[in-house]
Amino acid sequence: PNRTPRTILATRAVGGSGTLAGCLGGDQEGPQPVSLDDCQSCYYCNMRIEMHPGPVGEAFYGDDAPPSLPDDRENGIAWFCSSTCTYNYLLENEEQGHEPQIAYGTDYSSVDYELTDDSGTTVISAHLSAEAFAELQDLNFVTNSDVEGAMGSSLIGFTDADDAAAFADEHGGEILTHDDITREVLSGLSA
Repeated sequence: PNRTPRTILATRAVGGSGTLAGCLGGDQEGPQPVSLDDCQSCYYCNMRIEMHPGPVGEAFYGDDAPPSLPDDRENGIAWFCSSTCTYNYLLENEEQGHEPQIAYGTDYSSVDYELTDDSGTTVISAHLSAEAFAELQDLNFVTNSDVEGAMGSSLIGFTDADDAAAFADEHGGEILTHDDITREVLSGLSA
């Protein structure tokens, strides 16, 4: 099916916005997001970002860049082909004492996305412009839905909790927030 948010998202009341305070608290300051449409490759898995569907991410480490990041990366930026790669990288580096100044993911509440059939699998469109990003802690993630991204089952983020609930009602899955995302959650994503 080829649908936009206007055709699948219904307005309904849902308690709480899922806004979190954590290591990436909402009042944090840092670089603004950048577009990922310039042949960048995922820093976690090395896939070329613009060639794949689904949510993407980026993190700015500034002076606390992990040693694996090239020294010439402005603001210590790492970019990712999927929300799964984003969180795998963030969690691995957090365990080593490196936390980003700020991190972003695709906000499907802010774009007109499409769902398409890719050889029998429903995939969600990628949105690589800077305007399509929101801070990770502001997103409500639908996990284990029947809609996939670059790495199979995705964490599909929405800043509007109603949008996330409507998406989960239509496509299945569970809604999680930034602080809910752990290694166990990532390893439990269905493929």
